[in-house]
Amino acid sequence: MTFTLAHLSDPHVGPLLQPRWRELMGKRLTGYWNWKKHRHSIHDMKVLAAIIADVKAQEADHIALTGDLVNLGMRQEFPVAAEHLAALGGGEHVSIVPGNHDAYVGESLSLMLGSFRSHMLADTGREGFPYLRIREDVALVGLCSAIPTAPFIADGELGLAQSDRLAGVLQHAAKVAKAVVVMIHHPPHQGGANLFRGLRDAQRFEHILAQNGADLVIHGHNHKQSIAYRKGPNGRRIPIVGVASASAVPGDPLHCAAYHLFRIAPRVGGGAAISLDVRGMKFAHGPIELLATHDLTEI
Repeated sequence: MTFTLAHLSDPHVGPLLQPRWRELMGKRLTGYWNWKKHRHSIHDMKVLAAIIADVKAQEADHIALTGDLVNLGMRQEFPVAAEHLAALGGGEHVSIVPGNHDAYVGESLSLMLGSFRSHMLADTGREGFPYLRIREDVALVGLCSAIPTAPFIADGELGLAQSDRLAGVLQHAAKVAKAVVVMIHHPPHQGGANLFRGLRDAQRFEHILAQNGADLVIHGHNHKQSIAYRKGPNGRRIPIVGVASASAVPGDPLHCAAYHLFRIAPRVGGGAAISLDVRGMKFAHGPIELLATHDLTEI
């Protein structure tokens, strides 16, 4: 039986409501300046609505949203983001992990929970990361790489405690499901992002992946499509797939708004056959269409 997973990321829902001056202390001040100068013209909510409509039309079995729902992690942003994203579905049908903009300052992640708690709970009802959800024969493992950082820094970190738990979660997931998908915001592999934008403990993550395995790792953050592979158990290679922003309208085709549609078919003897359809825009404000297909199955 084939399981269909839609993956979108980095909607950066706007426009920003006028913040109070006291909210613009520290990093939020530089972030607000960046929004006013650049980002407000890159992320278009009509484009996001078109992407969401196309996602719904594909009737995926589940949807993964890998962070950066908002811009400055302010209280008033998360309910607005919830309104724009409501058409995707509730927590049972949509799994979310936070991005660095959702954890912009220390209070931001708790504010995010106010609007998206049900989308970030384990099946057991437990809060925190990593979380584990089973949908049909597929295990969805949600990680939080989002941490508050200094101005002009956008890197992430899992940390020792979450990394230690991850190994056990992956082992359990492999026993109770036929395929395992890991969801994270930052590119979790070494060399996956530019300086000050990557995962600080990517080497540790790669080691955990090599020891415990997964069938697919998906991420956002870079606002472009990418496919890399890293070593898994028994010589297998694990695809690590990045997706473009779901709302971006720059001229570069790699950065135009898109989302991914994975078809995951568990195989007898272990592993899964995985295909990927990239759906999005060939150019800014163009129609949503099939842009590319990839076979990610390890031969």
